[in-house]
Amino acid sequence: MNRNHFSKWAGAAMLAAFVGAALLFGQTVVEKRAVAEIGPDGVQRVEVIGGSYYFEPNVIVVKVNVPVELRVRKESGATPHNMVLKAPEAGIDFSVSLSTKPTSITFTPTKTGKYPFECTHKLLFFKSHKDQGMHGVLEVVD
Repeated sequence: MNRNHFSKWAGAAMLAAFVGAALLFGQTVVEKRAVAEIGPDGVQRVEVIGGSYYFEPNVIVVKVNVPVELRVRKESGATPHNMVLKAPEAGIDFSVSLSTKPTSITFTPTKTGKYPFECTHKLLFFKSHKDQGMHGVLEVVD
């Protein structure tokens, strides 16, 4: 094997190791924003998918004092996920296990602000799902 061929092979191996480590130990989170639209029944709805250490969308914008329905589900796979948001002072307080079948979370936000949500699962010595990128923000606006 000549030196040039070896250098290309070694470079490819290092790139593969770096990408693998990034996938295993955390990913860059890209903002995927959704602004809820109010339906004819006066309820604002957003569909949310949880998967391999992400929520999509991970920024959800809703209006204050208008009922919200989040339809949440997880992508297929054996890894358990949940969606947790604790802001009782704003009328938002839920913890739901995600399934491949959609589940509805309903609430009416009573206070504007930004409220973080996350997956609280963690496996042994690995980073938590939140630390691997499975988190987001519910933004309540006027």
